[in-house]
Amino acid sequence: MTTPKSGSFLSRVSPPQWAALVLAVLAIIFVAQNRNTVSISLFWVSVEAPLWLTLTIIFAIGWVAGVLTMRRRGKAG
Repeated sequence: MTTPKSGSFLSRVSPPQWAALVLAVLAIIFVAQNRNTVSISLFWVSVEAPLWLTLTIIFAIGWVAGVLTMRRRGKAG
C-alpha cells in the first residue's frame, strides 16, 4: 500500500517556487498596467510599441550586456 504524503500543499512548495510565483504575478500586473503605446525614437528610426514590451526589451538588452561583461571578467581573471 502507498502512504499519503504528509503536510499540506502549501508546506511542500519550496521558497524558489514561491519566488517564481510572486514574480509571475508581478509580471502579469506589470503588463496589465502598462498597455499604453509609447513612441520610441533612436537615430532615424521611430517605432510605436506597448510600454511593457519596450521595458522588457530594454531589460533583456541590459541582462545580456551584464552576462557578456561577467563572462569577459571571468576569462580575464
